[in-house]
Amino acid sequence: MQGIKRRIVYVSSYEIIGMVISSVGLAILAGDSVEHTGPLSVMITTIAVTWNFIYNILYEKWEARQSSHIRTVKRRVGHAIGFQLTLVLFLIPLISWWMDISLIAAFWLDVAFIIIIPIYTFIFNWSFDKLFGLPISAQAKALSE
Repeated sequence: MQGIKRRIVYVSSYEIIGMVISSVGLAILAGDSVEHTGPLSVMITTIAVTWNFIYNILYEKWEARQSSHIRTVKRRVGHAIGFQLTLVLFLIPLISWWMDISLIAAFWLDVAFIIIIPIYTFIFNWSFDKLFGLPISAQAKALSE
């Protein structure tokens, strides 16, 4: 599977599975029901996707003004940390309000997701590529190595 179809299937399945994991994970960690944490997971996903879109636009505008446009490891790490830290500013008050818990408790729930989501992303990407095959860009690189 290639092109736009691959992207649509990827994003849709990634987010749907991610929301299920988030709902169940929040329910377990908070000792609550999935009926209560499910809508929160939808809100978290919506905020994360929207903020990711806006953050990347702002980041690329900043990047365009820099003397070097090379995406070094340092720049990529800064990008990732900046995104996560700013996302936390949106999510902690939401989690606190929705779950009726303190900001500190909401912070710790969010930390759990900061740890879990990269692991989920790695496993999902690997599984997706095994199931649907590599994108053409990765196939060409793999064949040339």
